[in-house]
Formats: sequence, structure tokens, C-alpha cells
Amino acid sequence: MTAQLISNTYLNAIEHTGYAIVENAIDEQLINDLIADCYRINPHFHVAGIGRLNDQQIDKTVRKDKTFWFDSSSQAQITYLATMEAIKTQLNREFFLGLFDYECHYAKYQQGDFYKKHYDAFKGRSNRIFTTVCYLNSPASGGELVIYKPKSKDIEVVIKPKAGTLVMFESERFMHEVLPADDVRYSIAGWFRKNASISGIIDPPR
Repeated sequence: MTAQLISNTYLNAIEHTGYAIVENAIDEQLINDLIADCYRINPHFHVAGIGRLNDQQIDKTVRKDKTFWFDSSSQAQITYLATMEAIKTQLNREFFLGLFDYECHYAKYQQGDFYKKHYDAFKGRSNRIFTTVCYLNSPASGGELVIYKPKSKDIEVVIKPKAGTLVMFESERFMHEVLPADDVRYSIAGWFRKNASISGIIDPPR
């Protein structure tokens, strides 16, 4: 994916609606390499928690997926991070957001796994500005991402996982959930962040 791909239509969508759905956003070869990387690190996926740092806890009534945070241990991860860096530059240039960095992890949903309604950031309490979801495979059914209208229980859009599709939305603005998976579903969840550093100490990821 190049900066040109997210210009025009997709940047307009972000500006006017706060989200964009970009099909075939990521090169097929890179998607294949990322899936292969998931298989490589499969034994190292961990049950996902909720919250950040010292407040993080496991609650399987809220989410049941497993995650693996990127550690640049493969060329596929390095290439994907470079792609996101290019997108970050484009977003900063277009919207003057002051995005500082990007963090992401693989997410694995097995049959029955879900993630109930939640925000990825809370106004004034987080440095996550934009959420991204990149799908790495195309399950036959289940595992849809549901994005809700701002300050409403009404559904804005339901997105079926499809390999290569990239979804981007404002982290503070949209509540969302992942419906129970019927088949194994792999994706990359990521966040463009502002720097919430204090006294020169860079705010840590996650």
C-alpha cells in the first residue's frame, strides 16, 4: 500500500465520516508473508487482556482472542510497519494530527472467540488517535467488525473480514466490537498514537 492509495477517496472518507474501509489495501504477497509469520509464532500467542500496563487484566467475558505484539522478528513485520509509517506520514501531512508512532499486534480469533463493545481510547485519557485493522484471511462466516455510530447504539457499518482489507477509524469516536468467530480469523490491530510524554520520558506502548 502506498501513500497515493489512501489519498483522495479514502482521505475524504476519513475527513467526513471518521473512518475508511480500503479493500485490497495491502499487497497480496505481504499478506501471505504475514499469515506465514502468524503460523511461525503460533505457540507464542497469548490470551489478550483489557486495559494498559499495570491496569491490564484478563476477562474472558469481554474478549477471548489471542495476540502477539510485533517485535520486528520477521521481514513481514518490518515491511508492514514501514507501510504504516508511510500512512502515518500521509495522515500527518493531510490532517496535521501530530501522530508520533504506531503500535500493533497480531490477533487470532478461534471458533467462538469475540471482543465485546469497547472504545480503543477514551477522551483525554489515551494517546491512541487512529485505530487500524488489517485482515490477513477471509473466513467464510463470523468474526465481523461492527462499528457503532458516535454516541449511539445504532450500527454504522458491519465489516466482513477479507484478506488485504484495511479499516481505519478514530479511536475515541467509535465504539466497536468483534462478533463471535465461526472459523479461525487472523488480523493485525494497530494504533497511530500521539506522544503523551512527561518530563522527556516517552510514553510506552500498549
